[in-house]
Amino acid sequence: MKGSPYDIGWEKDIYPAPEFLKESIKNGELYVCTEDDHIAGAMVLNHQCNDGYRKFKWQTEAAADEILVIHALGVHPAYSGKGYAKAMVKKAFEVGAEMHQKAIRLDVLGGNVPAEKLYTGLGFKYMDTLKMYYEDTGWTDYELYEYVLN
Repeated sequence: MKGSPYDIGWEKDIYPAPEFLKESIKNGELYVCTEDDHIAGAMVLNHQCNDGYRKFKWQTEAAADEILVIHALGVHPAYSGKGYAKAMVKKAFEVGAEMHQKAIRLDVLGGNVPAEKLYTGLGFKYMDTLKMYYEDTGWTDYELYEYVLN
């Protein structure tokens, strides 16, 4: 994401960590968006979440395996503005519905206006801002979003 007009706070080899990406590929959880045989964007969909999610009172009551979580959704700066992020989120809706999930959840680094607009524009509900720990950012404010599937 180097060269993005907005700094999303990712650190190379820390987030997303190479091990996380390899494990996501192995588990069939990494989704890529391509243009002319080049990767334009990617995301990971699974049930893993930050500990803060488990302590938070969401609008949808569900077990961990009934919630799909979007991780590391990013579009290469060269492909920005072409609707790839929106298409990937819509793919997450499809995957969640096929898996009979109750909701899709995610967190956004506080102040990431493009991500906030993307998710709210697609129907995600902003739930709250929560201080959570991630290796690349330390204790930082993250905005929690949820999209109810059924």
